[in-house]
Formats: sequence, structure tokens, C-alpha cells
Amino acid sequence: MKFLFASDSFKGTLSSEKTIELLTRAAKEVFEECECVGIPVADGGEGTTEAVISAVNGEKVPISVHGPLMEHREVFFGKIDENTAILEMAVASGLPLVPEEKRDPRKTTSYGTGEMIKSALERGYTNITIAIGGSATNDGGMGCMRALGVKFLDEDGNELEGTGADLKKVAHIDCSTIDVRIKNVNFTVMCDVTNPLCGKEGATYTFGRQKGGTTDILNELELGMCNYRDVIIREFGINPDNISGSGAAGGLGAAFSVFLNAELKSGIETVLDLIEFDSHLNGVSMVVTGEGKLDWQSCFGKVVQGVGKCCKKHGVPAVALVGSMGEGAEQIYDYGIDSVMTTVNAVSELEDVLNNAEILYYSAAKRMFLLMKIGRKL
Repeated sequence: MKFLFASDSFKGTLSSEKTIELLTRAAKEVFEECECVGIPVADGGEGTTEAVISAVNGEKVPISVHGPLMEHREVFFGKIDENTAILEMAVASGLPLVPEEKRDPRKTTSYGTGEMIKSALERGYTNITIAIGGSATNDGGMGCMRALGVKFLDEDGNELEGTGADLKKVAHIDCSTIDVRIKNVNFTVMCDVTNPLCGKEGATYTFGRQKGGTTDILNELELGMCNYRDVIIREFGINPDNISGSGAAGGLGAAFSVFLNAELKSGIETVLDLIEFDSHLNGVSMVVTGEGKLDWQSCFGKVVQGVGKCCKKHGVPAVALVGSMGEGAEQIYDYGIDSVMTTVNAVSELEDVLNNAEILYYSAAKRMFLLMKIGRKL
């Protein structure tokens, strides 16, 4: 009997690697002769780079960049092989890097993300995958592109810094000095939102408030974003609002599409492709996946859905071991997940559940394997 463990992290409590450890211990106690294989996975959000390089025995490449407020940051990206790198924009331009009292999307920049890409270009990578969840920025990706040589100019020909406040000042975009190595690179962007650049469902009004935007700030930024969009339409003949996901990461999705000709793909599908997940299903009796909370959102590009779909395609049973179930969780059964078990085993305060996450997870894992053992006798 062979088990494959591929669970997302339980945010703030259990890492993907820890779930593998606990599942293996529980499985071995119930089935002494079983074979257990674990693969860390993520869906393009926080921890994606570490999960991928762990799964493929890749390497961390340490670099220095600027953060959302142009402060110094020591970060890393992942080397998958000699040609392929994976980057996570949140380590350079993520919201947690900005103290709450300093959060203002007019002042933050994605410049550090561009520096990460430039570092990858300097090392010769020709396949670059970028996870863009969790940004602190609403600059339309100007900061990122400026680090790669694109110049955003005001009506007097002065180069802008590339913050959210600069959106309304853009009059011309000069790509003549963009890094020439870009044309030889395939860019893939992990993006699980479909928001356009502008409008009520766009980058500013959908995500700007959580980045520190008040109503007045958001209205100012939206006017700027519309100006930025109109300049792109006028000078490149491309309307970013027609690109699904262009509003991701404060408009960084639009910049990747327009200036880097990047392909926007589902985060979990990209991760599963990178780690060649399908190839690990050979000879597997059952797959165990999971996440902290399973609900209707889990069916839209999350780990459990992605793993379940792969298992369904190959006829491999899959079970989800999760912290809790919310509204619409049962929809996951349409995506190859055969059953769901929760770790919470009593009426408890959230703090107690979080503090005892490891104990609860192991206990639930053991119950799950004991039920499976009964099933084999039926």
C-alpha cells in the first residue's frame, strides 16, 4: 500500500512539510508495511517558492532588493534547474512588509519585484515563474517594470518613480531601454483572480482598501489607474481591462502581460506542473491533501481542488484532511475529492485550536487511517 501526501500549509500553524511528517507517523502506526511519499505544495500564495524547491530538490538563491517603501530587503528566489527559476513577489513587495501605520497604496512600489526578475535574468534563467499573491502595491506594476528598464514619463518628460501616486502623472511610456534579455525568456505568472485593471471590480476598488486605502485615496488611485490604462491603449494598442487577471497585485498582472508578454495561469496548476505531480501518482493507493479551512473558495484554484482534479484524471482516490469546513465545502466532491475529515474534534475556542493544531491534526490523521483499515475489511 502506497500513500501520497500533498497538503497545503495550515496558515499560521502547520507547514506543508509538517503535515507530511504527521501523516507519515499516523499511517505507519495503522499500516506498518505501507509506503509513504510526501510532496510539499502551495497554490501560488505565501510559501510557494519554498514548497516548489523542496519538492524538486531545488536551491535558494539569496539576493538583495528594495521593499515596498524602498527599504533594503534580503530575500531569495528558487532555482529549479539551470534554466528555470521561481519567484514570489510577496517577499519583495508584500503587504506584511509594511507596518499597518505606514500602509498607503499611493506610496508603495513593486520595484523590488523587478529587481528579483533582473537578478534571475543576470543568472541566465530563460523560464521564470512568478507568484504574485499578497502585494502591498497599487502601482500598476510600474515599479517592477522600471527596475527592468521601462521609463514612465510625465508630460514634461520627467521620469516617474513608479508608485501608486504616479499613475495619474503618466503621459508616455518608453520601452526602448527595457532589459534586452527579456525577449529570450518565457514568463509564467501565477494568478488566480480574474479582475480587470480598472472599474468597480478592478485592482484599486477590490484590493486597495486592505492595503491602507481610504475612500478618498481609492478614488484618487482609480483616476490614476484609468489614466495609466488609457496611455497603454494609446501607445501599445492593448486594453488591459480585456485581459483576465490584469488587476492582480495592484495591476502587476497588466504590466506582466503588456511589457513581458507573460502568460497568466492558475497558481496550483502551475505548481503541480513544475513539480510534475502527475508522475508521482504511479502505484499510489490513496492521496491525502488538505488546507486550513475548506469552503466554496477552495474550488477556485486552491490546493485541494488542484490535487483532486489530478487524482480524478488518473483514477486515484483522494481524501482531504482539513482544519474546518465552511459554506459550500461539499462542492469539492465534484473535483476528485472522495471524502473530507476535519481536525477539530470538540467545541473549542479558536485560540485553543490553533495552539493545539499539531495534536489535533495527528489525531484526525490516525482516525482517518483507522477508518480506511475498517474499509479494507468490508
